[in-house]
This record gives sequence, structure tokens and C-alpha cells, in this order.
Amino acid sequence: MRDYAKELEKRAAYVKEVMESAHAKGIVLGNSGGKDCALVGIICRHATDNVTGVMLPCGIARHYGKDAEDGKELADKFGIRTVSIDIFDARNAMIEGLQSAVEPTEGALTNIAPRLRMTMLYAYAASTGCLVAGTGNRSERTMGYFTKWGDGAYDLNPIYDLTVTEVYEFLRFLGAPKAIIEKAPSAALFDGQTDEAEMGITYAEIDEYLLHGTGTPENVARIEAAIRVNAHKTNPVRVYNPDGVR
Repeated sequence: MRDYAKELEKRAAYVKEVMESAHAKGIVLGNSGGKDCALVGIICRHATDNVTGVMLPCGIARHYGKDAEDGKELADKFGIRTVSIDIFDARNAMIEGLQSAVEPTEGALTNIAPRLRMTMLYAYAASTGCLVAGTGNRSERTMGYFTKWGDGAYDLNPIYDLTVTEVYEFLRFLGAPKAIIEKAPSAALFDGQTDEAEMGITYAEIDEYLLHGTGTPENVARIEAAIRVNAHKTNPVRVYNPDGVR
């Protein structure tokens, strides 16, 4: 097994370095009660006492039940400050305004909540002199399984290079709550949603490809197609360059 004790120190040092360079007072992150925000919260808390996990429920039943309970258990165990801001009414107001101008697609509607969460996290961070920590992992990024300018927007990300397999190993080493480690990964965009069902492939299969370069022909084709299709989300923003397209 990897030396996660050493990795914790190195990743916490990275968080400290980014904070110091930005003259930031602390870290703010979204606390959804999931695996990734749990690991990011623990790493950041190891770097600074000033870590705030913001719960941002948005009308889905699990936001107010299981996810909130798991998020609070994590925060209590590792000394992470917790606040909750309900964005359900704000989301509905945005949808109403959008519908007055266009017939929104299902994808457009789904991405409103993640982008609204990003807005709230940045507003909270700006109000407290803090930076926003991202919680996306390598497996999700490979599949493009994140919202552009939503959960894909942040000031720093201490788990950017970790696959889901490695995230779980790290959490077990750190003694994270069992409930967080054992529940099915979900962005909780709607009731009953799970990451793997929505992507049509398991994280174990994605990580087999990422960590070992192997997989069934069907899985390899699915993963490589996702990489191509989602390049606009993972590559740097394209800007005009008088010497050529960039």
C-alpha cells in the first residue's frame, strides 16, 4: 500500500502553500456527505484550522437526510466547521427565468444546481477571505463526469491526481466514517441517481484502465470515447491567438 501518512503531509503542505501565496485565511468546500469532499476536507483540515464545509441542499430527499447526516458525522470527527445554505428556491427562480426565454434541455436544467453551488461557495469564500477547494478526482475527470464551471471550478484541488480506488484507500487509512466509504457514489442530482449507473461503467473498470491500461474492449472504447467527447471540459479554455488557433 502507498504511504498515505506521507501523502497526507505532502498534500496538506500543498494546501498551505496555495493559501500563503494567495494570502487566504482558510478553505471553503462543498460538503455533500460523499467520499471526495470527505478526503479533501480531512486534508485541508490537516493544513489549517479554518476549514468550512458548506452543505448546499437543493430539494433532493437525500440532501436533507442521509447525505446531511454523513456530512455532519465527517465534520464532527475531523473538526470541520459546517454551515448549510438551501439553494432549492434559488434554483427554481433561475429555472423560471430561463424558461421565460428558451425551452431548456434536461442537461441544462441538471447543471443549474452544480453551478449555483459554485456561486454560493465562491460568495461564501469571498466573504470570509478564503479559497475554494475542489473535490473532483481523476476517474471523474477522465469521464468528463463533472459540470463545467460548476464542481469543475475551484482555486485548488488536493486530490486531482487520485482515482476513486485511491480515494477509498486513503479514506480507510484516515479512518473516515464507514457510511461514507460504503455508500454508492452519487452526485445526488436527482433522487435515485448514482454515478456508475449514469455513466454506464463502474469506477473499478475506469480505474483498471487508468492504473493498469487494461480493460474489456467495450470498456476501453467507452472510456476513450468519453475522453474525446469531453476534451472541451478538461483542456484549457481556448482563446484567440493571432498566430493561430489555441
